[in-house]
Amino acid sequence: MTFFRSLASVCTVASLVAGLSAAEPAIIGKARSYLGTEAALTGVISVRYAGTVVTTFSNEPEKPLREAVEIIVQKPDQQRVTATSDKSIEINGLDGYEGWQRVQDAANPKNWRQVVFKPDVLKRIRAQARENLMFFGGLERLGGRYEDGGAATVDGIACQKIGFVHAPGIVFHRYFDTATGRLVQTGTDDGTLTRESGEIVTNGVRFPKAMTITAKLPDGRTKTTVITFDAIAVNENFPARLFAVPSTER
Repeated sequence: MTFFRSLASVCTVASLVAGLSAAEPAIIGKARSYLGTEAALTGVISVRYAGTVVTTFSNEPEKPLREAVEIIVQKPDQQRVTATSDKSIEINGLDGYEGWQRVQDAANPKNWRQVVFKPDVLKRIRAQARENLMFFGGLERLGGRYEDGGAATVDGIACQKIGFVHAPGIVFHRYFDTATGRLVQTGTDDGTLTRESGEIVTNGVRFPKAMTITAKLPDGRTKTTVITFDAIAVNENFPARLFAVPSTER
């Protein structure tokens, strides 16, 4: 995700009139405090999540797809997501400005296919990786901006809506409990909603125990993905080769 630097002062003033925040909204500080101290949050250089993913579709709720998942994110721009089912192993990698996907047969490792992500996909993956380590703060230093969406109510909870704008078309709309700073819901422009539940505290940082992602598909079906984390480790040191584009030699 290529990020855009702040515009000149005249453009910044115009943006503020339109509701864009040049600096972090006050609710961001409260949201960070809810997750942990500044020392704990800024001290995170990597996170590894391990758990399970259960995906269901509205037309076949009785046929869930279950996978084991491992998500590794490391500063500044490295990410590796591995989803393993009884049929396949899918790995999505990010290494700076290179992104890739490799899918192999679980029963026959020699049977695999690999693609390199195109720029539009790579931009979104870079934004997601950075989101996993920024803990809501410092978006403007990455070339993005905050957009104050004003007051909103979610499930009866008074919230403040903040748009995290990484680039055109890459925006995360977050709803924070105005009383505590807790993240209540995240949405994207395509209607996908993410809710967090439970918690795991590691190295003084509060992480969600589970995430439920609901998306409306083009064919009208609803896809629901529940990610449940069994373990979360912070500040392990991962070698660069783990994120690099794998060799395509067979």
